[in-house]
Amino acid sequence: MYVDRNKGYTRKAFTMYALLGGFCLFLFSAPAFAENRSTAATESRTKPREYAISSSSPAQVTFIELGSIKCIPCRKMQPVMEAVQARYGAQLKIIFYDVWKTENHPYAKQYAIRIIPTQVFLDSSGKEFFRHSGFFPEASINQLLEKQGLKPLTSN
Repeated sequence: MYVDRNKGYTRKAFTMYALLGGFCLFLFSAPAFAENRSTAATESRTKPREYAISSSSPAQVTFIELGSIKCIPCRKMQPVMEAVQARYGAQLKIIFYDVWKTENHPYAKQYAIRIIPTQVFLDSSGKEFFRHSGFFPEASINQLLEKQGLKPLTSN
């Protein structure tokens, strides 16, 4: 009588590949399910703020943050931007663009960003004087702004 010894291995291999395929399917479909959850609460907590000051403002520096509300390092920049705005007040204009939104794609092209978050600093004439990619700590931003002549309203 003939016994196929490979049949046991074939079943094991098939089972292993089926389990691996199921796991990969679960892994790659999880973000889609997570995005379908109620996003209203999350967006209200993580919604970026655009710190708009009128064009006649005394802003000496414009700080442009190019990122996304769905990017973790970008979210970590939100409290940093709030603290920096509170520290320098009207001397500083902060603008946030969510470059993953279609309407903000032109800004990503205009500033030629490669990764997010990217911070672009413009002087009062609109000329870029500094650029940084990735998370930018508050202390480093304060140091940069004070080199540009901004005076803190509060001392942190």
